Amino acid sequence: MIIYTSMPLEHVFDGYDTFNPDYEEIVHQGVNMLIEPCGVYQGRIVRLLSTDPQDFLNPDYSPGQVIHFRSS
Repeated sequence: MIIYTSMPLEHVFDGYDTFNPDYEEIVHQGVNMLIEPCGVYQGRIVRLLSTDPQDFLNPDYSPGQVIHFRSS
């Protein structure tokens, strides 16, 4: 990877070593996905773990979307 920037590398990579996200694997409406919790019963989709190609075409399951679920 090549980065062209006039900023010092200390500013570009600040926090790179300490980034430790808290992800959870859930099944939401029959779709396996990896989410980042952002509330008690809501989370932001990070990645789909489904094997069904139709799930990837559903705009409701695109990465970055916030979903509401009930924990089990």
